[in-house]
Amino acid sequence: MASPAIEDQSVRVRVAGKINLTLRSGPRRADGYHSLATVFQAVSLFDEIEAAPAEPGEFTVTMHGDQADQVPTGADNLAIRAARLLAKEVDHEDAGVNLVIRKSIPVTGGMAGGSADAAGALLACSVLWDLDITPDELRVFGAQLGADVPFCLAGGTALGTDRGDRLVPVLSRGSYHWVLAFSDRGLSTPAVFGKFDELGCGAGTLEPPEDLLNALVSGDPVALGKALANDLSEAALALRPDLGRVIETGLELGAIGSIISGSGPTVAFLAPNESAAVDLSVALSGSGACHGVRRVTGPVPGARLLG
Repeated sequence: MASPAIEDQSVRVRVAGKINLTLRSGPRRADGYHSLATVFQAVSLFDEIEAAPAEPGEFTVTMHGDQADQVPTGADNLAIRAARLLAKEVDHEDAGVNLVIRKSIPVTGGMAGGSADAAGALLACSVLWDLDITPDELRVFGAQLGADVPFCLAGGTALGTDRGDRLVPVLSRGSYHWVLAFSDRGLSTPAVFGKFDELGCGAGTLEPPEDLLNALVSGDPVALGKALANDLSEAALALRPDLGRVIETGLELGAIGSIISGSGPTVAFLAPNESAAVDLSVALSGSGACHGVRRVTGPVPGARLLG
């Protein structure tokens, strides 16, 4: 992953958002986390992270794009935390970086926007600082920042267990066409898990549905649409009942499956093919049921250097 030393030029990385094709969760553990079994799929909605040289000890971030004003730019920014963690782990005393992030992945939308930026920062800084570091090592560092960061580095389709950070690739044939319905306000992941615990959820199996894995192997979008499942849906809908109408509208307009991505509020609708996805995105956009609509495909790679 290392490259010749870069002194005067910036490094650009593109990193994808994710949807959860299935998300099974156990009850809250003693350590405060929930045991998960989730199948991630990276989709073609990207943030771009640019890393430029800075004075030693200087770590800054500038945000651009829709909802950029909702992202903190101080020391608690996840990309800044990723850069500082990397510098600390490799004992790079002269490290410094100016990050510029151009956002398309929704903020607190259940699509791992913050985790994607952290993953992009890890990769960008590792190249900017000319570090001899492996992808596996980056994923280990990423897991310290958030459960979704390792997947954002890897991309594709994968099964995540424990907190979702232990990954095994999942065989997935073909490309799937999704229409994403965005909300005008986010949902806090801790709040959704809190409601999940309050409702007494999490007593079911932590195994991903066999029919979902079989659908991915066969490349059958209809079968996949029927197998989508999210244990957090009840909690997300309890906090945001309006999402129920979004789901109903998308299904009425021809989607062959729907799922709240992660903790929400983004709703992902599966279409049988590209033409149907175009029609669904136009109809859903005109319905007024959601704040915004985006057509994407998956799976796509994780964090990647741009030329």
